[in-house]
Amino acid sequence: MEDCHLIVGLGNPGRQYAGTRHNAGFLLVERVAEAAGASWRAEPRFQARLARGEWLGRTCLFCEPLSFMNASGEVVGAVARYHRVALDRVLVLVDDADLELGRLRLRPSGSAGGHHGLESVERHLGSRDYARLKLGIGREPGPRREITGHVLGAFNRDERMVFDRVLDRAAGQVRCWLTDGVKAAMDRFNGTVTVPETKDN
Repeated sequence: MEDCHLIVGLGNPGRQYAGTRHNAGFLLVERVAEAAGASWRAEPRFQARLARGEWLGRTCLFCEPLSFMNASGEVVGAVARYHRVALDRVLVLVDDADLELGRLRLRPSGSAGGHHGLESVERHLGSRDYARLKLGIGREPGPRREITGHVLGAFNRDERMVFDRVLDRAAGQVRCWLTDGVKAAMDRFNGTVTVPETKDN
């Protein structure tokens, strides 16, 4: 596919994982695909859900790998090769427990930072030189490093209020990446999203 941009949200398939912190990438790619008016369909040959559309004057392919997080790269690599997507037109959307809830961090390349989904993508793309937008989900307070239960858990009500605003801002960052490039999107949108406090009457 000529001049195609590939926007991938990472997560885990299945009802039991819907809306969990580890599925932040799914939640964001679904929001931007909706903004683009793109319709999802299953693509068994790629083990993925794909949505295709023209958005902001660009041809976009939105992708949700259905191979589970740790094998996401198999899907991303296959889709990118099949549609001949250049690395500088790939954007991966992913959760990050090492960033506090509400923080956005877009980078044009870099290490996986211990995230197994990004490790898989790097392995199957054969490069670290692809953009990744990390959505902070934070960690539970305390010294424990075991975070499986946290990342696979659902946002509580207060966290969801913050994360809804994160999704709005992150969708704007994806739009900026698409139209103005990664540097502009980093400069304008990287940082922490906050929710204004409300006063009880």
